[in-house]
Amino acid sequence: MYRQAVILLFIAATALAADPPDINAHVVLPDLKLHPSLKDSNVNVQAPLLDSGTQAELPNSGAQAPTAIPDAREEMSDSGDEEPLPDLGAPNWKCDPAVMAKSKEVPKSVHSVRFADIKVVAALGDSQSAGNGANSSKLTSLRTEYRGLAFAIGGDTTLDEHITIPNILRKFNPDLFGYSNGAGVWNEWNVSRLNMAVPGSEAKDMIVQAQRLVEVLRTRPEVNITDDWKLVHIFVGGNDVCQYCHDWRKGRKSAHGPDTYKANLVKAIQYLKDNLPRTIVSLTGMINIEVLRPVDKHNLVCKGLHFFYECNCEFQKRKTRKVCFDYMEVQREIQDQGIFDSSDDFAFVIQPFTYGIERPPLTDEGRPDLRFFAPDCFHFSKFGHSNFAKHLWNNMVQRVGAKSTSVELSNVNSPLLCPPKNCPLFPTKKNSRNCKKYLTPSKLDV
Repeated sequence: MYRQAVILLFIAATALAADPPDINAHVVLPDLKLHPSLKDSNVNVQAPLLDSGTQAELPNSGAQAPTAIPDAREEMSDSGDEEPLPDLGAPNWKCDPAVMAKSKEVPKSVHSVRFADIKVVAALGDSQSAGNGANSSKLTSLRTEYRGLAFAIGGDTTLDEHITIPNILRKFNPDLFGYSNGAGVWNEWNVSRLNMAVPGSEAKDMIVQAQRLVEVLRTRPEVNITDDWKLVHIFVGGNDVCQYCHDWRKGRKSAHGPDTYKANLVKAIQYLKDNLPRTIVSLTGMINIEVLRPVDKHNLVCKGLHFFYECNCEFQKRKTRKVCFDYMEVQREIQDQGIFDSSDDFAFVIQPFTYGIERPPLTDEGRPDLRFFAPDCFHFSKFGHSNFAKHLWNNMVQRVGAKSTSVELSNVNSPLLCPPKNCPLFPTKKNSRNCKKYLTPSKLDV
């Protein structure tokens, strides 16, 4: 068995890296230095987004963007001879019509926004938000970014077949704009849309992604940047933790401590606040990456991949756990300190369901449920994206101060919740304390 694992690891190494990869880069990492057109944040320049099927040089990168990749909806698995990969949908899901209705008039306050009032969705993040490996059954296709399957921003198929936040929101507003379809890189417009996530990104890269997002929104005729209510998801931190631990192992002072992580997040969110009116930023909480340890225990190939080619930080148990929880703490500080509470057209909310997750999803026999993971046992599979999206949504509809801080990922049959009838608004700090103050009539009200 050991010999077989070594052979498989050698094959994986050949497939994953022509050059030795950076320890924190799960896949090829484009240079994220500021694009020249973004040096002046007030410059309104067309972003270098591609139509599907064309090539263009990535900003400040020596590589070229790959040509269009087949739509993930059509590529059910990496080989036509294989069984389709498992997925998780919510067939025939619906809520009370009063909960799903739009406001009678477009809300002026962020604290009065109903879920159906959201017109635009976007995402910043790393390879999880880019959907790396989500529809892969082979290690050789882990580089493929299946953005249409990504939990927070994917729009492939429908909610009946695959759970994502946009697929849920389209039940409330069929005209939702910005979600990703298919597979491709961040600047491939027909695929990515408003998904700015780049594999390998850290918190310091969120400012560049935020600038790119604003640049795109200023140029898209489908978006009224002043009047449309926008929901921007952020999920980042795994690469920061890996780099922090890598620095620690090398005896170096790290630039990835919790205070720096916090400062980088605040910088990006502040940029969004300054440049995107009528916006809600939803931060998916940091997850303790130590939950991967039981997966590695049962899979030598994944253990080898994580040690040599992905994040070997998980093997430093105490150090990993501490920095993950330190990141969680500074995320809470951003919300609790009210840094972004000064405006009625912008809100920042943490979805903390990840904070208490202490183990990976398990089978009935108590072994890690590998349906949740791509072949590297690190990235989410499309089944994992669906399960994660369900718990994210359920957190989103809970009021601030009463959100779940732990979920059981093994329970794939847990229901998809509806917004509460007595307060069908997108929960913010203020309307969570006093919903009646901000509740305005819906289109169904006489």
